[in-house]
Amino acid sequence: MAYDLREVPNFDDAKCQEDASRVQWEQIYSRLERARSGLNDKFKLGSEEQARLLEVRARELAIETEKKGKDSLGIEVVEFSLAHERYAFELEYIRGVCSLKNLVPLPWIPEYVLGIINLKGRIVSVLDLKKFFELPGSDLTDLNRVIVLQSLDMEFGILADAILGVKSVEKDTIQASVPRLTDKRAQYLKGITPDRVVILDGQKLLSDRDIVVRTEVY
Repeated sequence: MAYDLREVPNFDDAKCQEDASRVQWEQIYSRLERARSGLNDKFKLGSEEQARLLEVRARELAIETEKKGKDSLGIEVVEFSLAHERYAFELEYIRGVCSLKNLVPLPWIPEYVLGIINLKGRIVSVLDLKKFFELPGSDLTDLNRVIVLQSLDMEFGILADAILGVKSVEKDTIQASVPRLTDKRAQYLKGITPDRVVILDGQKLLSDRDIVVRTEVY
């Protein structure tokens, strides 16, 4: 059923329209004011958030800088076992580590050269440092790994009894010489860590022309 509002007592059509118009604009102005205020608050919050993020980033950069400073004073090494002793090479001389598979012995080569392996299409000689350093030998096991050393013009593998891991060593904690190492190992010694890991000089091994590791296969 439809009603004519003009029939309602005390109904003033003109006043009603005026009030409706006034209420409508008041609502619009109010909403605009709230929106403007909200934008200001949002902008203010964004500035505070930006400042907070900048502070966090500054702290992160400080930590990164401090860490880089510490890292510059240390070296990364790969630790391995050899004849019940712990040895290591600097990571910068290591191309990779692989299992000892498909070893091919060759005739007329030094005793400390076990043979060659095919490493992704590359023929790599494998040295047994235990024989080279005249250390006690042992049988090959599944734990044996080949540490591939590489420089600009030389590449060969070193037989390890087992890989023990990678760690960082502070340079100022490395002892340059070891009195008990008076044998052949002393010639290739880089130093020894506080926990008695012998760091071998990978660069000296790679540049030593007396080590016959290149074998041409025809």
